[in-house]
Amino acid sequence: MAERTDAGRSGARKVLGSIVVDSRPLRIPGFRRLWISSMATAIGSQLTAVAVPKQVFDLTGSSGYVGLTGAFALVPLLVFGLWGGAIADTVDRRKLLLVSNTGIAVTAALLWAQAFFALNSVWAVLVLLGVNQAFFAVNMPTRNAVVARLVPEHLLPSAAALTGTMMTFGAVFGPLAAGALMPVIGLSTLYLVDTIALAAVLWAVWKLPAMPPLSGLVRRAGLRDVIDGFRYMATQKVLLASFVVDIIAMVAGMPRALFPEMAERTFGDPPGGGLALGWLFAAIPIGAMLVGLMSGWVGRVRRQGVAVVVAICVWGAAVAGFGLSSSLWLAVVFLAIGGAADMVSAVYRMAILQSAATDEMRGRTQGAFTVVVAGGPRLADLTHGWTAAGVGTAAAATGGGVLVIVLVVLAVVLLPAFWRYRAASVKS
Repeated sequence: MAERTDAGRSGARKVLGSIVVDSRPLRIPGFRRLWISSMATAIGSQLTAVAVPKQVFDLTGSSGYVGLTGAFALVPLLVFGLWGGAIADTVDRRKLLLVSNTGIAVTAALLWAQAFFALNSVWAVLVLLGVNQAFFAVNMPTRNAVVARLVPEHLLPSAAALTGTMMTFGAVFGPLAAGALMPVIGLSTLYLVDTIALAAVLWAVWKLPAMPPLSGLVRRAGLRDVIDGFRYMATQKVLLASFVVDIIAMVAGMPRALFPEMAERTFGDPPGGGLALGWLFAAIPIGAMLVGLMSGWVGRVRRQGVAVVVAICVWGAAVAGFGLSSSLWLAVVFLAIGGAADMVSAVYRMAILQSAATDEMRGRTQGAFTVVVAGGPRLADLTHGWTAAGVGTAAAATGGGVLVIVLVVLAVVLLPAFWRYRAASVKS
């Protein structure tokens, strides 16, 4: 009887382990420190992500101007994402993280100051957003390259799932908190909370070990390093395809520039902001967080290219459903489904990039990844905002979702190596 009970418990643990997020990467001190520090900043950064488009919309009353935030953020992401990735391959990555995180904190403080002192200049907001995104573009490829030095290859999908889960945790509760607190404490305080939270990241980075290039040669990065990165990626069809399908998903499908207008004019929020705005911004991360919490299975999937393609098609269908929704809660459900699919896609794309690139090129491939992941939605802000100004928010969202499915199928036909891609090994 006791043996049956023990066997039953062992079986239950195995089943639970195949569902619940794999926590093994947290046993590594450096990764655990970075992950814990993201708890505070995950919410703080999302407060700013809501505050910027809301402030722009309040100042202008136009989704077209909200879309313009995408252009002001996209240019520094393109330039500094690629250059920052090259720098991350040629210097101590810990020092580069300290510099870039400090820059992000300073620009967040300046965003707070302009709102607190009622500067009321949409151009000041846009310029500060651009500077903030320049530091962010250097920071992200460096941080991702650091993870690959801390975590063994077979745990990279699990590390990506843990990181994504924590970020989506903030992306869920940050917008909800912003929608609830904005009418009470004011928009400027949201920027201030983000500024304070960034101190946690600086502490975590300070405690990391030095991470110079494996060659031991520290040097300045130049244009040639960026070009070498492009040449390398051009020869790697799987890496190239991973960028292409994500660009399709984000540029054609990400509808967040429509949220301020839809919250107020479709779902009945008051002009000063309210819960509908918070729910719209939180819905995609809610779906992503749920998948992250139940991601114990991700390390067992070998056909990672197929998983990415299917997930992106589900994302497109969900966005199209969101565009057709007239009920807030139905819209939230569709966005949550889209967020779940996007999380699956992100986990496997990150794992493919981490394992398929060599360490001397990892910063540059992560720089390109940052440009795509962060720049794609910014470009989507621009296109969706302007499209909505011409044909309405519903048509902009629905058409974008359908376009995602059409284009990703076409991409797979042209780049079949990605569909056939399998993980080299899967360890339990």
